[in-house]
Amino acid sequence: MSGLGRLLIAGGLILAALGVLVLLGDKLPFRLGRLPGDIVWQGKNTTFYFPITTLVLLNLVLFFLVRLFSRH
Repeated sequence: MSGLGRLLIAGGLILAALGVLVLLGDKLPFRLGRLPGDIVWQGKNTTFYFPITTLVLLNLVLFFLVRLFSRH
C-alpha cells in the first residue's frame, strides 16, 4: 500500500508544478506550445496547429520522471 501512497504524492507534486507553470506561463523565457519546430499553418478561414516540439519535450520530461520514480 505504501507504493500507492508514493505514487499519489508524486502525482500531486507533478500537478502542483504544472499549475505553477501555467500561472507563471507569461513570465517564462519560453512559451510551451510556441516553441521552434511547432507547426502552424494558417489558411483563409482555418488554422492548423501541431505542437510537435512541445510534445517531444513533454514526453522526455515525463519519461525521466517515470524512470526517477520507478522501482527498477
